[in-house]
Amino acid sequence: MEKGDRSFPEPVGGRLPALMLSFTFIIGFILHLLLFATAPLVSIIMEEMNLSHAEFGMVYSASMLSLILFRIPWGFFGDRRGYLLSLRIALPLVAASSLARTFSPNFVTLLASQILLGLGLASVFPCLPMIIKEWAGGKSVGLATGIYISGFAAGNAAALGITPLLLSGMAWRSVLLLYSILAVVLSLLWWGLAKSSMRGTGGVRRRSFARVLRDPLVWVLLLFMSSAMGSYDTLATWMPKVLEMKKISGALASFLPLGFFFAGPVVGWVSDRLPNRKKIVLILGSISAASIAGINFAPLALLPVSIFLAGFSTMGVLTLTLALPAEMDRFSSSIGTVIGLVSSLGNVGPLIMPVVFGWLIDLTGTFQPSVFFVALVAGATFLLGAGGTQAPRPK
Repeated sequence: MEKGDRSFPEPVGGRLPALMLSFTFIIGFILHLLLFATAPLVSIIMEEMNLSHAEFGMVYSASMLSLILFRIPWGFFGDRRGYLLSLRIALPLVAASSLARTFSPNFVTLLASQILLGLGLASVFPCLPMIIKEWAGGKSVGLATGIYISGFAAGNAAALGITPLLLSGMAWRSVLLLYSILAVVLSLLWWGLAKSSMRGTGGVRRRSFARVLRDPLVWVLLLFMSSAMGSYDTLATWMPKVLEMKKISGALASFLPLGFFFAGPVVGWVSDRLPNRKKIVLILGSISAASIAGINFAPLALLPVSIFLAGFSTMGVLTLTLALPAEMDRFSSSIGTVIGLVSSLGNVGPLIMPVVFGWLIDLTGTFQPSVFFVALVAGATFLLGAGGTQAPRPK
């Protein structure tokens, strides 16, 4: 294969395709495990390092901000040099920065390690669709995408659920060291076992980037990404408070990530078999609007269903958003750029929507307008943008 050829061979039978697709789930799992591992450690780290709430907030946000800023450059690099090299650079950086975080003696070192962690993890969103493109086969892109998205949910659940259990018998640095060792092992496995026949374009030309910006589907995907992530993150942030105001057990909030976990493989599997993407998005958009609004008035017996469907429908649209570029021939030479752009700018939703949600509570004294706001954003974006998702099905 000549340099610059961006054709993707049909995967052949054997263990390698399964191995490469397994990597996508594991990488997604490690991404969210490392990002959210510090959430249960807030009080412990603040006390040991004598940090203020604002300083810890800076530590937590540093990796997120770094991740947002560097997704587009990683997308460019992935298109130019391929995902294999991208992750050979990024995964050791993730492992090294997570180890540095474990042994950080003070605020400055901890902050720097978080910035470098975000820099490495920023490669994940642009690179995973490239792996799917090469190894999933033409008719399994949706399911393969959904499986790695479920890895994000599993990593999130592990960070928030397993970390407190480990703290009962381990110091917080030991817990982070354990997670760092997982990142080191992943890096070694990638260097030793990962393969790719994909070649980069040799450079991201200005015309190619301009062509991406002019493509209407890119902007539809950007709106979907912003709305899906913004709606889910807002509900994940505020659901415990909403349930508290409803005088209901906060444990019901766990149905939201449960919906997240099942959305990827289920919606991905359906999308591989149903050629009409517009219909899928219309269904998910209707479910999201109804289920999120239902949080306001659903009886207790149905409230878990509403919360589950809110997570399922919003993350179902995210699955389609990430799968579409990997399915379309016109994005074959720019998958990393498209996903990097969409996932980076798409963070406008997660940055703004939680603030608006809280502001509406302050303004009205109740949570109902805030919940309706999220339902309106999700429903309107998905329903109005559904028509732009029709794409030729892979043969």
